[in-house]
Amino acid sequence: MFETSITVVGNIVNDPQRRRVGDQEVVKFRVASNSRRRTPTGGWETANSLFVTVNCWGRLVTGVGAALGKGSPVIVVGDVHTSEYDDRDGVRRSSLEMRATAVGPDVSRVLVHVDRPNQSVPDTTAGSVPSTADDADQEAPEDTAGDNADPDGFTSPGSVPGRLAWPA
Repeated sequence: MFETSITVVGNIVNDPQRRRVGDQEVVKFRVASNSRRRTPTGGWETANSLFVTVNCWGRLVTGVGAALGKGSPVIVVGDVHTSEYDDRDGVRRSSLEMRATAVGPDVSRVLVHVDRPNQSVPDTTAGSVPSTADDADQEAPEDTAGDNADPDGFTSPGSVPGRLAWPA
């Protein structure tokens, strides 16, 4: 089967839901991508909107669960397909779903602090001392969120200093 890959830039419109399917976990959320166009008077108007249900599997579960929440501006890359179903009234419906291969905050609209796994960071400047994630952790702001995380590891974007912050 051939997959159709797309990139969607938009905002998460609901709280990501984490659940177990068999022996795997999945995080599911919806993204809205709104196009805007300039009016003849020089203002802006919202044109069409695209809503996509995004399913994140494997290593994406941890990253999405820890860093993103409702309202987060994101860029999502993945394979898209149409899911067909019957609604409560028996009417045949379809929805657009995406199996994400990459999800990240849209850094053109949000400030981000990246926590790397314990591995060496490549040296990009001559004469500098190679750094590791441990070095970066010492300079990072202290995590004072404490009990703001729920038992499943989800946090709201604003509850952990240095994770996601909308520009002022």
